[in-house]
Amino acid sequence: MSQVFNAAEHGFEMGELNTFPKILRHNARHWPGEVAMREKEFGIWNEFTWADYRDRVKWMALALTKLGIQAKDTIALLGDNRPEWVWGEVAAHTLRCYSVGIYQDSLHEEVAYLIELSGTCVVIAEDEEQCDKLLELGDQIPGVKYIVYCDPRGMRKYDDPRLVDVEDLYRIGREQEDRHPERFDQMVDATRPEEVAIYCTTSGTTSKPKIALLQGGNFVQHCSAYLRADPRSPGDNYVSVLPLPWIMEQVYAVGQALIARQIVNFVEEQETMMADLREIGPSFVLLAPRVWEQILADVQARMMDSTPLKQKLYEFAMKRAEKALDEGRKSTLAEWLLMKALRDRLGFSFLKSAATGGAAMGPDTFRFFQSIGVPLRQLYGQTEMCGAYTIHHADDVDYDSVGVAFDNAEVKVINADAEGLGEVVARTVGMFCGYLGNQAAFDEDVKEGWMHTGDAGYFKESGHLVVIDRIKDLAHTSTGIQYSPQYIENKLKFSSFIGEAVILGKNRPYLSAILCIRFSIVAKWAEQQGLAFTNYINLASLPEVYAKLSEEVERVNASLPPAQKIAKFVLLYKELDADDGELTRTRKVRRGVIAEKYGDIIEAIYDDQTRVDIDTVITFQDGSNTRVQTQLEVATLIDPPSGQAPDTEQRRAS
Repeated sequence: MSQVFNAAEHGFEMGELNTFPKILRHNARHWPGEVAMREKEFGIWNEFTWADYRDRVKWMALALTKLGIQAKDTIALLGDNRPEWVWGEVAAHTLRCYSVGIYQDSLHEEVAYLIELSGTCVVIAEDEEQCDKLLELGDQIPGVKYIVYCDPRGMRKYDDPRLVDVEDLYRIGREQEDRHPERFDQMVDATRPEEVAIYCTTSGTTSKPKIALLQGGNFVQHCSAYLRADPRSPGDNYVSVLPLPWIMEQVYAVGQALIARQIVNFVEEQETMMADLREIGPSFVLLAPRVWEQILADVQARMMDSTPLKQKLYEFAMKRAEKALDEGRKSTLAEWLLMKALRDRLGFSFLKSAATGGAAMGPDTFRFFQSIGVPLRQLYGQTEMCGAYTIHHADDVDYDSVGVAFDNAEVKVINADAEGLGEVVARTVGMFCGYLGNQAAFDEDVKEGWMHTGDAGYFKESGHLVVIDRIKDLAHTSTGIQYSPQYIENKLKFSSFIGEAVILGKNRPYLSAILCIRFSIVAKWAEQQGLAFTNYINLASLPEVYAKLSEEVERVNASLPPAQKIAKFVLLYKELDADDGELTRTRKVRRGVIAEKYGDIIEAIYDDQTRVDIDTVITFQDGSNTRVQTQLEVATLIDPPSGQAPDTEQRRAS
């Protein structure tokens, strides 16, 4: 297309700009000097224009062609979020190759599994740490021909012939451009929207992750539908902090950024995220529930350190703000006393929209951010559907729901019970076309063109979709009481003292919980109380900590139906960890792993034991391990409930 095409003016309908490389080339031709990306390094924000973006993609693609990479090969991307990650992905699509993102904290066996499954021949790795993983895998990844590293620090000691400095890749690309100036345009013109472009890993809640096959053109169309539901403008700032292998970060940092010409900002380190975010003052943010929960916990921790006067002012302003929110308005007094300064402190002063997705967020956490003036919206979707396909409208936010469907999506609830609760099924333009090497799984999940999500939900009269939990996770006690573990867990995690929670009770006489303390908050609280401790294990075993957590659980119990109250809990001696298989990479609980790994603790709870002896070995990320010998107390809060069946509203609430 020779004329200037502005996506927003055309309702984000992209027409012939139907692949990422085509959109990038168009942006670079017409707005070459506009900023497309920023990356913070050594405290300085480095800017990259659309011309820079195109040139890096061009040089990568031309160089990889020179090195023998062909269409239908697979290029993997391994490392933290950074511009080279995105450039490598778009370069792969320019070559009509498949791109596959691998989470930067994946262990060796996970990396080997995904490389082997995807047939990867090139890995674009961030730094020495990621290259070490690949080199240590040896002959487990025989198909990998090249390992392109982006950070040269520490790489001089290696002499593996597969290693290529990204700067050398650019040099080869520039040489190829000089010799064949027309080749890049020919490659871009050859990209086709109907071809599979993205291999996206699923969360792997119950087993190893599958790879969903996503077509480039459908991905563009789905991102366009999202932008019609939640519009962006050229020059809007987005801060990329969630892992790029996750489907929603692909939507935001790659697809939407290209279509709407947003500026994508990459933070220096995860530890500097909040400071970097405040410097940018983003227009849009997408954060996982665990990140929103951590921000809330940090706010509460700061209030613990503040003066009594400030604490009283905070409580007063929050009550005013929450009351105003219930009445559909804003409190000017609360805004003046607290909210404006708090949003500025968090870096949220210029937010037009904020979103959470990837897992369920508790309504209490959602309500907090709405109260302080953060325009937070809930998303819902799956990797297989190009991510989210429902969202709250700006003027129609319902804390208990996940909003309404995009204009390109259809959602319905099937096999509903008398109260309308059934399985959520959906279909969208962005729907995947298969699982790599697993036709049986595709046939199981997709029936007559509808994706069967495995989630239980219902529609409110307003048309909002409410998602309760995974159908397989909805459980009954031995007395016949149905409950949703996820719903109760999210209520527990509203407490800044609770980092993770796992609700137990399936086929048991009552509900109980395994809790993990949020170490940073509980440690600060313990210091204020004058309590001595040495590490996580020691802190979690203190009687005073048990007493404090009992208060937090009692607060949640007060909001639950009698038959669904938590009767007992234990504080685990360690945090749940994705590296130990207890969580997915998107921080969802793997309940089967928990049930197997901590079976002795669970049995002790229901055998009415007051303590559990622990003698185990913990393995750290660097491969070292330590023996843990401790004793967990089983805290009893209430006598086991009688088992009276909840009424309809109680079932829906949980």
